[in-house]
Amino acid sequence: MANATSLKTKKDSLRGLKNEVALLRSFIIGFAGKDREGEYRPEFVSKILKAAKEKPTYAFRDARSFLDELKKHSW
Repeated sequence: MANATSLKTKKDSLRGLKNEVALLRSFIIGFAGKDREGEYRPEFVSKILKAAKEKPTYAFRDARSFLDELKKHSW
């Protein structure tokens, strides 16, 4: 019976650690989402992180080609 108690204690400890990690992750994300200008909107952060994973559609050769491409698009 000692083994069953030991296993339950280990599971409870693991569950507690998982909860602590989740809380720490939430705190860090909340803290990292702030800077001197204020807080970042979660929608903006999600959109940027998603865009960062996408495959680039264009490679700029130099500053001039970058500026020329920007002039083609009006956001």
